[in-house]
Amino acid sequence: MSEPPKRKLLHQCQLAVRWGDMDAYGHVNNALYMRYLEEARVQFLASIGATMNGNGTDPVIINVGCTFLRPVSYPATIIVKSFVGEIGRSSFMVWYELSTTDNPDQLCSEGYSKVVWMDHNTGRSVALPDIIRENIS
Repeated sequence: MSEPPKRKLLHQCQLAVRWGDMDAYGHVNNALYMRYLEEARVQFLASIGATMNGNGTDPVIINVGCTFLRPVSYPATIIVKSFVGEIGRSSFMVWYELSTTDNPDQLCSEGYSKVVWMDHNTGRSVALPDIIRENIS
């Protein structure tokens, strides 16, 4: 069995579950988890100095995924922990752990995304800015 990739916790936030986040089964709809990951990622990227205006070189997401471990229902507050994993020339992995404030030690889902720095003028990846690399290393 291979060893899991090394991860560094760099950000944590709390997000309120809204009544409208639930589906007909009475728990948070699976599609909403992508929104939770997105909000956590935007907060995380801002905290490390990323700009996200689309006018120069900014982060884009090239893949994202989520594994659902237990249902969450309204009312609840979700804790999203963001970890940085593998760092490459122009990209890095972000791993997420989602739990709730009423049971923070039991994961309700796990997720990931790959963040790539892109030049919006050329549509090509570029090296991670030095300040970003420093803030995630």
